[in-house]
Amino acid sequence: MLIICALGCVALVGCMRARTDEVREMATVVGADEGIVVLAKPQTDGAGTEAKFLDCVGDRLKSGTNGFKVHDNEAFVNAMFPWFEPSTAPVRAEAVSDLLLHEEVAHRLEQTGVRYVVWVNGVTRKTDSGGSLACGAAPGAAGCIGFGWWEKESDYQATVWDLRQSRSAGTVSADVTGTSALVGAVVPLPFIARVQGTACNRLSDQLKTFLRGEPAAKPVAPTIARH
Repeated sequence: MLIICALGCVALVGCMRARTDEVREMATVVGADEGIVVLAKPQTDGAGTEAKFLDCVGDRLKSGTNGFKVHDNEAFVNAMFPWFEPSTAPVRAEAVSDLLLHEEVAHRLEQTGVRYVVWVNGVTRKTDSGGSLACGAAPGAAGCIGFGWWEKESDYQATVWDLRQSRSAGTVSADVTGTSALVGAVVPLPFIARVQGTACNRLSDQLKTFLRGEPAAKPVAPTIARH
């Protein structure tokens, strides 16, 4: 059954199922002089969010004519050292108010221009695979035969903190599952589902809507995306 499904995805040039969700706790308004920083949520165990995914989200948030001012994440952590290091960062938005009682912390934060912190949590991982592909070479000839497939899931959640009010504004999430395949027909033919890139696009677009304070789209069933 999985092989039949994977073969069907080949026809779609990389089959993906994508879903985004949003939970709002308070209104958000980003002023023209206010910045945003995208950080990996600190982890006590397991792998943290990939740096390239954080960069992707940040780049997409600041792109376009109505993009936001996005502060470089490493520069922000360095400027706020040691209060936003993975081992010392506040675990709740309400704890920021205690930090801002320190004049030096408040001054450093004001210097960065950052009002909203977007904490991103999640990873891309392989969830399944199958099939068989064999390749060989002989004098004057070489090639591959067979069929191999693998499935990956990109599951990410972004929690938005309003540092000025020391409150969590809400969360946005994106979950993308995709099946890729490699078909051996003399020359290997790859059909790749770019799940992480799609998750970045979906999460970033939803974050833009969220940060502008626009109403969230009505929940819909997972969509099939082509790539």
